[in-house]
Amino acid sequence: MRGKIGIAVGLAAGYVLGARAGRGRYEQIKEKAQQVWELDPVQKQVGKVTELGKSAALAVPSVVWDSAKKVAKAAGKKGSAGEKLDATIAEGEKAASDVRKAAERDARKVADASAAADS
Repeated sequence: MRGKIGIAVGLAAGYVLGARAGRGRYEQIKEKAQQVWELDPVQKQVGKVTELGKSAALAVPSVVWDSAKKVAKAAGKKGSAGEKLDATIAEGEKAASDVRKAAERDARKVADASAAADS
């Protein structure tokens, strides 16, 4: 289904960009495209993707913030400079892993939502 939609969009774009039918035909195509965009099923999928994008955009920064606080806390622990450095490095590596996992999780959610929208 996804490939078929891509082909249709490509053909329509090619026709619009390459057509010598004039402004009137362009306006007809533009109007039909706007009508399709405004259909309830299309807007429903747009809403889903928008909400998913908002939640994903909020999830990763919160993981980054929490990780930064943990790294700062590790750097502020009591002990020798070497112990502080070791704790900070260990916490930084864990934080990097947490951020990577959050980004991958959100990327999977977006891919799944996109696949569901194509169905």
